[in-house]
Amino acid sequence: MMNVDVLTLFPEMMDGVFRTSILGKAQEKGIVSLNAVNFRDYSDNKHGTVDDTPYGGGGGMVLKPDPIFAAVEDLLSKTSAAPRVILMCPQGETFTQQKAEELSAEEHLIFICGHYEGYDERIREHLVTDELSIGDYVLTGGELPAMVVIDSVVRLLPGVLGNETSAVTDSFSTGLLEYPHYTRPAEFRGWKVPDILLSGHHANIELWRREQALKRTLQRRPDLLEKVALTDQDRKVIRRLRQEQQEQQE
Repeated sequence: MMNVDVLTLFPEMMDGVFRTSILGKAQEKGIVSLNAVNFRDYSDNKHGTVDDTPYGGGGGMVLKPDPIFAAVEDLLSKTSAAPRVILMCPQGETFTQQKAEELSAEEHLIFICGHYEGYDERIREHLVTDELSIGDYVLTGGELPAMVVIDSVVRLLPGVLGNETSAVTDSFSTGLLEYPHYTRPAEFRGWKVPDILLSGHHANIELWRREQALKRTLQRRPDLLEKVALTDQDRKVIRRLRQEQQEQQE
């Protein structure tokens, strides 16, 4: 079982997400344990203070190191596994599907969600193993980014998804955007499902899906094509697609 702890000042934000859909079912199956910890409980004063003004002046408040360290050390005392301690912050490494796959192999993840101006630098330097960002923008706190990362990681654990191939074919898992999907009815308001998908010829269907994934990636995220391992057939398809694009623009 994977254990996931989230240090937050607002544990109630996690309740709905942790109890519903895929995350809720994963817990029911005993695949993952999700736990929200209010690190205000680890404050060393009667007021529950977890932040203070920054040395050197400036606006905003900075999260103190002592409650965060105390909370993490308490969690460490209850396990023999060496966890990844993940700080959610705009300065962190941009989260990717590849990072999700990496984290899904861990036994224990601890997420630190801050608020206010930022964290005392000693938290970064001496406590965390990873700093993650979900994009180049700033949110009120780290709770929403942590939920995004946790959802992305947990769905990769064996037994979580009903169809084990789903995670394998998702966008970004192969390095490409995912191909189009269709279901019944075969014709809707005059729009028909591509004939190839109704043919029952699985080899041709796989070729069509690969080409569609290449086409969608070329149109929407061409930068990804520089990173993915392409076959000779893939390159041939991309050359043709680019030629078709050029002809349409002329």
